[in-house]
Amino acid sequence: MTDERPLRILIAKPGLDGHDRGAKVVARALRDAGFEIIYTGLRQTPEMVVQAALQEDVDAIGLSILSGAHMVLFPDILRLLEDRGLSDVPVFAGGIIPDDDAHALREAGVREVFGPGTSTYDIVRWVREHVKPRG
Repeated sequence: MTDERPLRILIAKPGLDGHDRGAKVVARALRDAGFEIIYTGLRQTPEMVVQAALQEDVDAIGLSILSGAHMVLFPDILRLLEDRGLSDVPVFAGGIIPDDDAHALREAGVREVFGPGTSTYDIVRWVREHVKPRG
């Protein structure tokens, strides 16, 4: 038996995007896999996402976006995480993100980008392999 707490994963919907079905599917799959999930809901600013990550002491952040604003919002979130001493919190993303943008986001510090049709199994496996408890 282990005394380790489950990994805490924040799932956030930054920007004005009003569609959260994919985020909820991923949140549920991660929860069912034994992770503790904090879901922020729709229309979060980068500041709100980072504040929630700080308050909830999360081990990773999953961002979901369909609006096309990922090249503005995600770098803002990464910068704010660094400003608040949370640059060690891995950020992963999903949604409608073109391949060229996904590559640029990975270079900017997003650890992984999952496109439409990615199985929840693959996302759970990635989190298990790449996210470790902080501290």
